[in-house]
Amino acid sequence: MDIVDQIKDAVDGHENEIKQGIDMVGDFIDDKTDGAYAAQVDQAQGFLKDQLDK
Repeated sequence: MDIVDQIKDAVDGHENEIKQGIDMVGDFIDDKTDGAYAAQVDQAQGFLKDQLDK
């Protein structure tokens, strides 16, 4: 079993919790940078959530 399969197995069934974590990290970064990178953070969050849905 390669690393990609291991990650897929770990994620399976935990998509909602991972999405919440992505949102929490994004909010944390926005808070610490006073929103200076909000557009980039939002883009990264969208990318990660799209990858999670695949």
